[in-house]
Amino acid sequence: MTTHTEERAAQLRAALADTLEARGQLTDPTWRKVFQTVPRHSFVPELWTLAADELRHVTSTDARWLDLVYTDDALATQLTDGVATSSSTAPGLMFTMLQALDVADSHRVLEVATGTGYNAALLSERLGSHQVVTVEVDPVLARLAGSRLRRCGYTPLVIAGDGRDGHPARAPYDRLIATCGFSAIPAAWLEQVRPAGMIVCPLGWGTVRLVVSDRGRAEGRFLPHGSYFMAVRDTGTTGTPAHPGRPSATSGRLTGLDLATIAEDDAFRFVLSLAAPETASAAERGDDGRTTAVELWSADGSWARAEGGTVCQAGPRLLWDAVEAAHELYVEHDRPGRERFGVTVTAEGQYIWLDSPSHPVPYCPGAV
Repeated sequence: MTTHTEERAAQLRAALADTLEARGQLTDPTWRKVFQTVPRHSFVPELWTLAADELRHVTSTDARWLDLVYTDDALATQLTDGVATSSSTAPGLMFTMLQALDVADSHRVLEVATGTGYNAALLSERLGSHQVVTVEVDPVLARLAGSRLRRCGYTPLVIAGDGRDGHPARAPYDRLIATCGFSAIPAAWLEQVRPAGMIVCPLGWGTVRLVVSDRGRAEGRFLPHGSYFMAVRDTGTTGTPAHPGRPSATSGRLTGLDLATIAEDDAFRFVLSLAAPETASAAERGDDGRTTAVELWSADGSWARAEGGTVCQAGPRLLWDAVEAAHELYVEHDRPGRERFGVTVTAEGQYIWLDSPSHPVPYCPGAV
């Protein structure tokens, strides 16, 4: 790569670092130095952008490539059957999570979901490669990430495997960070993170920060920021539930919910992501931009559609019932933000709570 390209990349990194610092997303001087050292473009030689409802392939030969890489955007970096199955996380969110991880120089870190390898490179620059283990379910991505890391001078242990199992051979870890979405914290992680260690993981449409105790338990609150990650997946799958079509509805009734709230209120959609996990959704809008219909579906075949004040739903989970329960909670508690919610995890499962662990959320799966 030409010296001019590297110089331009360094300028773009510095400018983006200034932007993230001004937004309060990159406040630690040590992490800022790491950000300006590690070249994101070396880990994103190609990407896909959405323009005019079409995915466009951008490579390093494209004049727009470097500018796109150094924006505060998530970048799709792999497509499977036309669906994005890997991405490079938006740097602002990435550093919000890394700073929440609160690493110290001696810490050993397990990363779940290697992806491009960029986050593993940041951790390696901060802690030293020998302190970092990263697990990627897709063996092709694992090989590519390993190669890119080595070219940049980093040699963390890159494992092709299921991150839900962690990597017990190198346990215990002081910190664990996941960069794909979960609906539940895997029990194996509690066994592999030291007491007083920390787990930072996307859960629903938020990121939870958990402290592990010496009793096989972890507990903590959600960070206040939005968090939108591709779901954890098995090898060869997309992690996105396929739309079941429009099955014969088992119930049809009236609903009084404002569809715009369901489709557009980010704080409510976070609550819904906890009450109806592993669910996809889509909204339809009229010519005036107003939401006219909302549809939800999940991999188990559950489906719901609300339109014109009427809702139909089918399948093993009544998804609109979950929407209404989540909305009732949301209104009753003055539209709580993410930071008011928390999670308690044990080997037996987890439960979501509001304000304190003594107030479990009854509508969320696993509530006690």
